[in-house]
Amino acid sequence: MDPLVELPHLLRLLDDDDPAVREPVALRLRDFAGDLSEPIAALGIDLSAAEQEMLGDLLRPARRRELASEWVVPSGGWPALADDWDRVEALLRMVADFLHDGVSLRPSLHDALDLLADEFEAAGHPLSADDLRQFLFTSGRLVGNKSDYYNPRNSDLCWAIENGRSNPLGLSLIFILVARRLHLAVEACNFPGHFLCRIETSEATAIVDCFNGGRIHLIEEMLAPELKLSAAARKALETSATAGEVLMRTLRNLEHSFARLDQDEDQDVFRKLRNSLEPKPAT
Repeated sequence: MDPLVELPHLLRLLDDDDPAVREPVALRLRDFAGDLSEPIAALGIDLSAAEQEMLGDLLRPARRRELASEWVVPSGGWPALADDWDRVEALLRMVADFLHDGVSLRPSLHDALDLLADEFEAAGHPLSADDLRQFLFTSGRLVGNKSDYYNPRNSDLCWAIENGRSNPLGLSLIFILVARRLHLAVEACNFPGHFLCRIETSEATAIVDCFNGGRIHLIEEMLAPELKLSAAARKALETSATAGEVLMRTLRNLEHSFARLDQDEDQDVFRKLRNSLEPKPAT
């Protein structure tokens, strides 16, 4: 039977607790590669919140398999990614698709970032990194997710854009990727414990704390001897993190988040993805 024809019948069996029913339903749902959002929308199927959650859980194993099969490891590991932000964005899209529930319809990561860039331009803002900072963060459009800091979905950039909140790294990635569409210079600052960005303002080089309202700190003040920063912190402020380094930090964050939730299978997925990007020793 055509899977789309069969789908409404499968969904009517979602709340059946009988393993003899539930297991075949889960097996048939594997044909959809973990994402039913478009078929559900096309068929006009209305699911309750409980049914959406249940279906999302049933689709999760298929999304794990899909992520593992699509993940492309560059020769040379993460250092070979260097500043290939286009390639890293494609990998972040795969991460976002995995973290999505596979049920609700939403734009792709590429389209969501395009829409943000288009909105900024349409509003007639001056094309500067500082004005983009104000548009995204000072305005309150995107805020730090202080109440749910370790939620894995903070690393789903589509979810972060839609819900207007994320962790420091997620917000910084949105800033960087939108800026690239506008040909603006926003650099990644791999600061220990709290990811930051670096921009040039009309006055000086500044560090942007996207998580705290896009607050600006002059780099010369942060590097002042009296602050007694560690060598790693000083290096992070003075040099730009590569796209590969930022991707690795994203994967480590997710591994840690799933460990906190005792979601061992998902933790293992991101451990394997991170390990796959470690450079192989020369033979």
